[in-house]
Amino acid sequence: MIAARHCTTDALARLLRGQPLSPGKVSLAWRTAVGPAVARVTDAALGPDGALAVTAADAHWTRELRRSHRLLTTRLNQLLGDGVVTRIDVSSRTIR
Repeated sequence: MIAARHCTTDALARLLRGQPLSPGKVSLAWRTAVGPAVARVTDAALGPDGALAVTAADAHWTRELRRSHRLLTTRLNQLLGDGVVTRIDVSSRTIR
């Protein structure tokens, strides 16, 4: 038996990969990859070189996203297409 979450992710990946790359597509992939809690405290934008610029609400989220960058890159490339996201650059909105 296949878990429903795997079916949903696979179906979404098939739909997304067939669409042109756009800020909305990247935003949807980001929200799917990180989940609603992290999506609420971050903004993400894909640059032309494949670098995903992520701005986090504070230093805590910045640290957690930096720790998870490999996993997030893998998830995003599963949704957007292999090699679309080459790296993730995370910064914080707050100044320490």
